[in-house]
Amino acid sequence: MSATPPAAPTTVRYRMLFLLCLLAMITYLDRAMYGSAKGDLMAAVGQPEKRFYLVLVAFQIAYALFEIPAGWMGDRFGPRITLLRVVAWFSLFVGLTAFAGYALPGTEIVVIGFGVLVAMQFLFGIGEAGAFPNISKAIYNWFPEDKRGSAKGLVWMSARLMGGLTPFVWVLLVVIGGLTWRQALGVFAAVAALWCVAFYATFRNRPAEHPDVNAAEDELINAGKGATQANEAVPWGRIFTNRNVLALCAMYTVTNFNWYFLMYYLPKTLKDQFPSGNATDGGKLLLALLGGAPLLVGMAGCLLGGLLTDRYIRRTGDRKWGRRIYGMLGYGLAGCCYAAAAAFTGGNLWVFAGCLILAGFTNDLIMGPSWATAQDIGRRYSAIVSGAMNMVGNLGAALGNLITGLILETYTVKQVVDGKEVDVVSGTGYVTCFTMYAVVYGLGVLTWLVIDPTKPVVEEIVAPEPESEEAR
Repeated sequence: MSATPPAAPTTVRYRMLFLLCLLAMITYLDRAMYGSAKGDLMAAVGQPEKRFYLVLVAFQIAYALFEIPAGWMGDRFGPRITLLRVVAWFSLFVGLTAFAGYALPGTEIVVIGFGVLVAMQFLFGIGEAGAFPNISKAIYNWFPEDKRGSAKGLVWMSARLMGGLTPFVWVLLVVIGGLTWRQALGVFAAVAALWCVAFYATFRNRPAEHPDVNAAEDELINAGKGATQANEAVPWGRIFTNRNVLALCAMYTVTNFNWYFLMYYLPKTLKDQFPSGNATDGGKLLLALLGGAPLLVGMAGCLLGGLLTDRYIRRTGDRKWGRRIYGMLGYGLAGCCYAAAAAFTGGNLWVFAGCLILAGFTNDLIMGPSWATAQDIGRRYSAIVSGAMNMVGNLGAALGNLITGLILETYTVKQVVDGKEVDVVSGTGYVTCFTMYAVVYGLGVLTWLVIDPTKPVVEEIVAPEPESEEAR
């Protein structure tokens, strides 16, 4: 009688990845919409749009400072409850932001003015902090080692997809569809709340906890992983003095310092530099698509970077250069694209936009390798190491938004457009920003040479395979 063939691994891990990709999309929807909503939002609180960078800085500082606490929560309590907390919190503040500048019925009392708006964005940042470190932890728990870069690339691809589509969605809902900006924010908050319901019903922290996972899938996912000790003390000192972790944090600062221009400032840049595009609905949709295009092509960069780094490692066994090569390539090319954008500022729309679109694509080649490296280095502390990387990176984002905002504010002038006097940033302001970004990317190439993904913070000891009866 022939032996029963072993069962094939189930594919529950891909259902978990789908939920994580949806979460990445929602986080970017609720952040990228500010690139389109900031004019109405600042008008509602009686402030010029050029001061919106202060709102962004408040968000980024809070987002950065609470990355490590939220990462620790994921390592300690699991990504399921932590991600539910993240999404419930930030969806609440997205909904509350819809009431900015709104007077209480029958009164002239405005509860959410500019100061309260800045404070609310700080709280919003606290809420959203930890989303991507805990996604990273979930991928570590649910995917085998040689598939984590690809899985993380898919997550970032999804985030960039939604971030890139958000200006277009905003035009469809608000400019053409007739919703108010307040109603649009309410829709975005409701989408996040629906995700919470689906996630709670479906997701589990580990494969062994999910009733649909068979033994073959659990074995496939956990092959080569060390056992996690219950209530194991986190080696905080070793993590924060580790050369690899420090280099990883410095590297990720480069991405965040430069990249947020594409999400928060590019839609207005195109309006400033090419005002004739605002004359028709078709022109507005075109500028909206071009404004989101760096994120749309960035999703291909996220996916490609993750696939290439994993493929290189599978073919060569060289994890160090398998992560480094694509990080260095992405940063080097992104710097060249920003330098070209500086040269073509104020020129042809398609050439100018094309340079920035390519900057989005090449920057995102590093997303899969960088987050996979955080998993390589962090192992069972991957959420904490990812949180540290994202924390320092987003402090860089806060600095980048502050410097960018100050530069653009300095070069803001009054112009009459369609009979209205509006604030417009001169081309010199954008050239200054793009040149700065190109230099920072050059420094980023050098940081990858210091990172070694083959050296984890804590070495894991894999338990030996149990001895078979025949071998005894």
